[in-house]
Amino acid sequence: MTLIYLLDLCAVAVCAITATLEARRRELDLFGVVVISVIAGIGGGTLRDILLGRLPVYWIHDPIYVAVGMIAGTLTFFLGRHLKQPKNFFLIPDAIGLALFTVIGTSITLKLDTPWLIASLMGVVTGVFGGVIRDILCNEIPLIFRTDIYATASLAGSILLIVLDHFSINHNLALLFSMTCIVAVRLAAIRWHIQLPRLHPDS
Repeated sequence: MTLIYLLDLCAVAVCAITATLEARRRELDLFGVVVISVIAGIGGGTLRDILLGRLPVYWIHDPIYVAVGMIAGTLTFFLGRHLKQPKNFFLIPDAIGLALFTVIGTSITLKLDTPWLIASLMGVVTGVFGGVIRDILCNEIPLIFRTDIYATASLAGSILLIVLDHFSINHNLALLFSMTCIVAVRLAAIRWHIQLPRLHPDS
């Protein structure tokens, strides 16, 4: 197994856990939670593969991704019924999932010899789209539109990976540095409520 493959499986599991924690607030049953956790786990990568023309999408020929999402969602569902989480605890695994999926999407796209701008955008798409689907299914405004710096953290980490790759830095180290950057920026934004400028309606 390559490092990217292992990180991809971890990303699916983390996003499935995040989706389950989020869905718990909606008092969904086990089936609903598992469906949302699986869709959240594979959603970003699915859109990436469709946009890049990598068909059939990755989980069709390797259903272990779906299995990992189902298992992670189910285990979190039952553990979550007995463990009390702090408010907004799901934001921590969400930041980790964002980092994992961003570097995976960027790395996969770079291997296709696409321009750096497309690689960075595919990294962001892979990182954020699963969470968008999760929030929509949970009848929430997507987190990307209602929280502190989110997609910007993904974009920063994606560009960092591209720069490190350009200078021939060891790819595994580049992945680690980029993931650390994304998590650090995202958690800092949560801690200190760092936001980009917003448009406000006229008074």
